[in-house]
Amino acid sequence: MDTTLWNRLTGTQPDPDQWVVIATGVIALAAVTPHAVWRLSRNAITIAHEGGHGLIALLMGRRLDGIRLHSDTSGLTVSRGKPTGLGMILTAAAGYTAPPLLGLGGAALLATGRITLLLWLATALLLAMLLMIRNAYGALTVVLTGGAFLLISWLTGPQMQAAFAYAAAWFLLLGGVRPAFELQSKRRRGGAGDSDADQLSRLTHVPAGMWLFFFHAVALCSLLGGGRWLLNL
Repeated sequence: MDTTLWNRLTGTQPDPDQWVVIATGVIALAAVTPHAVWRLSRNAITIAHEGGHGLIALLMGRRLDGIRLHSDTSGLTVSRGKPTGLGMILTAAAGYTAPPLLGLGGAALLATGRITLLLWLATALLLAMLLMIRNAYGALTVVLTGGAFLLISWLTGPQMQAAFAYAAAWFLLLGGVRPAFELQSKRRRGGAGDSDADQLSRLTHVPAGMWLFFFHAVALCSLLGGGRWLLNL
């Protein structure tokens, strides 16, 4: 790899002004809170959710058959392997925990000034996920999301890159909180009988409510920890 390119990737960039950090957090909150906006922005959380299933499935030695993303913001990741055991449990648990944990990882990189590295890692992960997408809508959403990261990385200056990176981290942290509450609401109304929490309950004989608590805990702890890093507290 060219030395200049390598230094750009692994080097540090100056932190943005504090008002930029706060403004990007407010923008991310606005993308998560109103229902009409959330119906669109939730597609990005679904990408992270299903990507989490897929990545852990591969790391656990399972065969990943494909990922589908749907226009109603639902998704499906299909993998083959032993139907029980630790690998299947971790694969099932990775969905709801992936967005907040990715946000936490992004916040950690930004806290050390590695803005370019975050943008390029996100682009690489999206490109790898694109290879496993098995429907047109899913391919379109991943291409658009990855294209945004790529364009920002190559065509904009440091301040715009920093703002975009901070907005993405905030969005994953804040957007990672809402899906568990939505799942809890659906289960309270008698729906989502085959949710990740219910699958984990069948795999572990631990009540689905405890898995929901786990999803909440990961999301909220990630938001608190990641928020402190982003705000440099």
